[in-house]
Amino acid sequence: MDGGIITKAGWQFWIDRGGTFTDVVGRAPDGSLHTHKLLSENPEAYEDAALQGIRDLLQLDDGQPVPEDSIDAVKMGTTVATNALLERKGDRTLLIVTKGFRDQLRIAYQARPRLFDRQIILPEMLYERVEEVAERVDAQDVVLEALDLEGLRPRLQAAFDDGVRSVAIVLMHGYRVPDHELRVAALARDIGFTQVSTSHETSPMIKFVGRGDTTVADAYLSPILRRYIDRIAGALGNVNLQFMQSNGGLKGASLFQGKDAILSGPAGGIVGAVRTAEQAGFNKVITFDMGGTSTDVAHYENHYERVFETIVAGVRMQAPMLLIHTVAAGGGSLCYFDGARFRVGPESAGANPGPACYRRGGPLAVTDCNVMLGKLQPDFFPSVFGPDQNEPLDGDAVRTRFAAMAAEVEQATGMSRSPEELADGFLRIAVENMANAIKKISVQRGYDVTDYALQCFGGAGGQHACLIADVLGMNTVLVHPFAGVLSAYGMGLADVRALRERTIEADLQLSLVPRLERELDALAKVSSD
Repeated sequence: MDGGIITKAGWQFWIDRGGTFTDVVGRAPDGSLHTHKLLSENPEAYEDAALQGIRDLLQLDDGQPVPEDSIDAVKMGTTVATNALLERKGDRTLLIVTKGFRDQLRIAYQARPRLFDRQIILPEMLYERVEEVAERVDAQDVVLEALDLEGLRPRLQAAFDDGVRSVAIVLMHGYRVPDHELRVAALARDIGFTQVSTSHETSPMIKFVGRGDTTVADAYLSPILRRYIDRIAGALGNVNLQFMQSNGGLKGASLFQGKDAILSGPAGGIVGAVRTAEQAGFNKVITFDMGGTSTDVAHYENHYERVFETIVAGVRMQAPMLLIHTVAAGGGSLCYFDGARFRVGPESAGANPGPACYRRGGPLAVTDCNVMLGKLQPDFFPSVFGPDQNEPLDGDAVRTRFAAMAAEVEQATGMSRSPEELADGFLRIAVENMANAIKKISVQRGYDVTDYALQCFGGAGGQHACLIADVLGMNTVLVHPFAGVLSAYGMGLADVRALRERTIEADLQLSLVPRLERELDALAKVSSD
């Protein structure tokens, strides 16, 4: 880098930190747009991809601080919370519930989505331990049993002394009468717990299980998210830092919580895809975001589709989210022969080591199939691969690996397949997986997908869009000039948004309207504060 620091205020950075790549779109003070793509994990080269992307676009030398007066805003989507949830790497969490309901979140609704499974494998609970507190409020807001804080105090102290710093408080009918939750929260903060999530603030809705699961997830994920935000904010200084929420709106970094972050990255892609499709004159769109680790698809017809309760990684989330369906098929999805069948995914090569062509000793992946078939030409890619980031894509390694697999297949099955045939077969499997994901959010819900435009984006979207369209019978494919970084571009197109929910338990009749208006006004005021 030449070390030239941009001193004129006005830069904005729109960033999508994905599982494999981090995409950065920078809007310069003169309004011009600049794009940058980095591996999300490259420990030999940098500590954090988002910060490095900003430094690269500002042309800063190593060690130079980021000039905060040059930046108007940084708008980000991140998979930090999503990855922590999937990998169960959140903070140790204590759950406090009304006496007698210790196992309610484990029991949940006793749903059996797979009736004929002989061995039921329940998802791992996010909380580490449970403490019951004597208290009870009924559904008519009557206190049946007073709150026993003194009986709870020594058990909270014991958990704190054991190193637990995050607590989720979920009491019966707490969404209606929050007083007991507030008093327990005050006690927890007095003892020293640094993350205290109460159900009436996190998810003020009826249904104990959904409210409880959401509160536990918030307590479990918020600390790790907060540490990441603090690290970014510490490097950027006093910069307007905003994060994309799962509902498709931006929120200030200081207000960003774990429950808001589950679909942070994919939501930016939906916003970018919809806004650019509408600019092109299309209001019926299937969004197709194929990255390195997974593919996200969504349906749009004149309005964003949202869900208010969904299950993510085995955890029930009762919060507004864009309706996005994800399938484990991306450019980094592993391609292998298991001795009987050809398989694609769900495991991914990730950013490190990445596919075999990245020169890091990685396994064969979908990207390598495109290299093998000549759809990706190493000569047209920059020399940014290998340990020192100065080598081109390695086509020879790909051909060698596929030749070895062809020999393995012939030895195991007696059938001769050329390396090109193997690569083409793996691609067909990946395409079918992605096409089935689109059918799930369109055809299976009664929409005629042939009436829609396929808006393809993501690092691998353009390589497979026409194959997907052929399988689905779609006639229109949109490829935006920023398709490779459209999720990051969507961060810049998104609005600051606050969605609030509240349960109203009353008969639906005209006399209820004045009360509803008062409640809506109150929610609007809370959202604007």
